[in-house]
Amino acid sequence: MSSRPVFRFAPSPNGHLHLGHAYSALLNADLARQAGGRLLLRIEDIDVTRCRPDYEQAIYEDLAWLGIVWEPPVRRQSDHLDAYIAASAGLAAMGLLYPSFESRTEIARLVAAEEAKGPWPRDPDGAPLYPGSARSLSADEVAELKRSGAPMALRLDMAGAIARVGALVWREQGSGPDGETGDVAAQPAAWGDVILARKEVPTSYHLSVVIDDALQGVTDVVRGQDLFWSTSVHRLLQALLGVPAPVYRHHALLRDETGAKLAKSIASTGLRELRKEGATPADIRRLVGLPPQE
Repeated sequence: MSSRPVFRFAPSPNGHLHLGHAYSALLNADLARQAGGRLLLRIEDIDVTRCRPDYEQAIYEDLAWLGIVWEPPVRRQSDHLDAYIAASAGLAAMGLLYPSFESRTEIARLVAAEEAKGPWPRDPDGAPLYPGSARSLSADEVAELKRSGAPMALRLDMAGAIARVGALVWREQGSGPDGETGDVAAQPAAWGDVILARKEVPTSYHLSVVIDDALQGVTDVVRGQDLFWSTSVHRLLQALLGVPAPVYRHHALLRDETGAKLAKSIASTGLRELRKEGATPADIRRLVGLPPQE
């Protein structure tokens, strides 16, 4: 196994890349080069309803135009579902997964009922924690719901998982939204019983990213601050599954003139649009605040 640092850029092919993606990709490439390390490209395409082959092809074209060189092969998550299913099976064997059967509409109704009584906790992204009672279902009730074809998600028993591994930290070389850096205490309980798989897609972002980083030997995860507190869940899964924890570096997000983070729907910041208008790779580096490439 090589001792060289391993970085990765992992976009989702659900739209065209924008300046925010360019910043993250270029930063990963710069840091990998400065460290004498390797840069991998991963396509996170488990969202079958939004990911498209033409967007994936556009990612390759945009990154090549920027001058970014990655080490083949490209890992496409949709080609590795068996690895995520195996990880889920391991967690289930520990008694840490349980099925829930509410639709998104039903969950919204349950949350509304709870909020009518008083404040209901929300995760770091602002989404309400799971309010259902699926953990109390009997084996017969679970079997009947499965037979009925009800929507099903596999959730992590967060309290049980935390009790199993105890307190955790991760090493942060960047910073969090409030300046957190160094050894950061993971706070996975803030996310509640997160979904790790669904009936229609046997994995989730949280599960697949942890498995991918481990299997690819990623040592340095460089990504936006919007994923800072997601690292709490990732650190917990790493401990449960017995895989190494990378070093993390969360960077500030590029924002538009209103202060909102850049989105794929904003054409004015899209790399393809900027290229058509005559922008050069050097212009992109300047626009995202990176120094000229040496």
